[in-house]
Amino acid sequence: MKIILRQDVPKLGEKGTVQTVADGYARNYLIPQGFAVLATAGELKTLAENQKVADRKIARQEAELQSLADRIAGKTLTFEARAGSGGRLYGSITNADIAEKLGELVGAEIDRRKVVLDDPIRTAGEHTVAIHLVGKLRPQVTVVVNGEVDEEEAATEDETETEIEAE
Repeated sequence: MKIILRQDVPKLGEKGTVQTVADGYARNYLIPQGFAVLATAGELKTLAENQKVADRKIARQEAELQSLADRIAGKTLTFEARAGSGGRLYGSITNADIAEKLGELVGAEIDRRKVVLDDPIRTAGEHTVAIHLVGKLRPQVTVVVNGEVDEEEAATEDETETEIEAE
């Protein structure tokens, strides 16, 4: 049975896609829950029209945000953070930190949800981060994290290592 998904369904597809599923799955679960509708000629025509409208909206937004993407692309953000002797940070650099600093740098507000970061940055060094503005606009910035090692803590770690080796 062919259906049109009204919302994202895990392991099946995304909103607005046409899928072929078992009749019972569609009749007993997807359609009654409001996850899908039967793919009739009228529904397919409506889907195509809605897709055209969405494409025009995304194209208009891309045109508006192109100048912002040009200002963001290639920027380098530098963060100072406390780190252990191995370069591992005591805290982390999150997408909110990156969005705030990037917003100050380019003079525009950047939503933290637009910063694509799988996990917070927890190591010193250079990291490349993508900013997902809209559609295909995904400028990348370089995040440089300088780890500041406390001399007292480094000395304590070195003493501990020599004690362990001595035993």
